[in-house]
Formats: sequence, C-alpha cells, structure tokens
Amino acid sequence: MTLPCRIRAPGPGDEAGWRRLWQGYLAFYGVAAPPEVTDELWRRILEPREPVHALVAETRLGFFSAGQLVGFANYVLHAHTLGPQPVCYMEDLFVADDARGEGVGRALIEALIHKGRVEGWPRVSWHTHEANEPARALYDKIVPRDPFIRYKVKLK
Repeated sequence: MTLPCRIRAPGPGDEAGWRRLWQGYLAFYGVAAPPEVTDELWRRILEPREPVHALVAETRLGFFSAGQLVGFANYVLHAHTLGPQPVCYMEDLFVADDARGEGVGRALIEALIHKGRVEGWPRVSWHTHEANEPARALYDKIVPRDPFIRYKVKLK
C-alpha cells in the first residue's frame, strides 16, 4: 500500500499547518492552551537541543491538497534509570478529521518507531484516554498495551 503522506521533521514553514492541527488536538481533548504555551511548544519543537520534537505527515499528490499537513506526533526524549540511551514518549498524536482512516496515524507511529531503532532508543511509549476507542483500535494493532497503570498528581 502506498501511503497517502510523507512523514518528516517539521520546519519553520510548517508553523501554520502545525498550529491548525494543534488547535484540533486541543479541541478533541476539550482543553485550552494559552497562545504563549503554543508559541513555546513550537519554538521547542524546532530547537534541536530541546528534548521536545515532532514528526509531521504531509499529503502527497492526489491525496486531498498535496503538501498540506494532516497529522503530527509530538514526542519527548528523556533520560531513564535503566540505561544510557534516551527513551521516547509520544505525548501527542493527531490526524485531521478528513484524513482519519487513511493510515496517517499508523504511518506517524511507525516512523517514530523506525527513528527510535535507528537512533538506539530502548523504547517508544504513549498513552491515550480509555474512551478514545478509534485510537485504541489502532494502537492495539501495533503493540499490545502493557500492564502498567498511570497515577497523576495535579500540582496546578
């Protein structure tokens, strides 16, 4: 199957497309981010020395409007206690409504897993809300969920 998109790192020219998708992501989860938070996140994604990174999915010719961003995976590389290589946490994954079901989400995850193998990361992990059944259906096809349960103390 030929993927309808090209997965790549974002560049400065992707800001408007990424922000459009970011607003869709926030709306999906019913949360808001002040403009300065979004500005800082975008700055960090483009700064190579930051631990926050992203991959974007750009449409190919014949799929919607070629060159349009239709998805992203924001991820964080961080140190861990069981080895010297960083581990990857995919914090945000989003695909535009009109591109869902076309393999974009899977392509983003598989590209991140491939990147991790190439760079020697021991793992890529993520979580989702238990009610997010479409995402869970995709994730369950990629890897079985692990037995860990998350606990979260909100400080703000």
